[in-house]
Amino acid sequence: MSDNVGLPTPRGSGTSGYVQRNLAHLRPREPIKPRDPESYRHKPRKPDPGLLEHDRKREVEVKVFELRDKLEEEGVDEEEIESRCSELRQKLLAEMERNKDALPAQRKTFKAHQVHEAADAKLKESERLRQALKISKDYEEGSHWRRQEERKKPLERGDLPPGVADREKERERGRERGRDGDRNGDRYRQRDDDRYQPEPEPEQKQEQKQKLEQKSSAWAGSV
Repeated sequence: MSDNVGLPTPRGSGTSGYVQRNLAHLRPREPIKPRDPESYRHKPRKPDPGLLEHDRKREVEVKVFELRDKLEEEGVDEEEIESRCSELRQKLLAEMERNKDALPAQRKTFKAHQVHEAADAKLKESERLRQALKISKDYEEGSHWRRQEERKKPLERGDLPPGVADREKERERGRERGRDGDRNGDRYRQRDDDRYQPEPEPEQKQEQKQKLEQKSSAWAGSV
């Protein structure tokens, strides 16, 4: 007996007295919560504007430091160095503000650690493509097919004006005729392929003739 489970003694039970778990028991599964369909949609990674601003300012300070190092090697006094470095810093920061939201003329290559820069470049590239295709900013993915379904519903209910309903029905019949024509063309091509049998070569004709003669002689002998 173990933890008051089992027999006091295995004597006379025909078993070893060993208590084990029921291997045939199935644990009830936890109910699976249905996932939101929106979670399957692709979501572009958004860059962190703070990190992008930090990287741009870092590039400015690198150029300012290069100028300072160059002026110090030339022996320029400290006040002149500070003045020229300050002018360069203000100039570069002004250019950075002007070109911050500008779309790049061509695609740049980024290193593996430049994740936010690559994401920002991808967003700007998508914006340039949207402007080229004249797509509205409030466009939603799949809205074109939803509009088509909405146009079909009044046609199915018969709520359209007579002229519009006739035009829609004629377009639908034209699409059906086009699909039927494609299916008929495939069927006729298959029929022609089945009918076409190339003529055998002279050697093949001779072999076929010999086989027929052998079959006929064998049949005559059996009769």
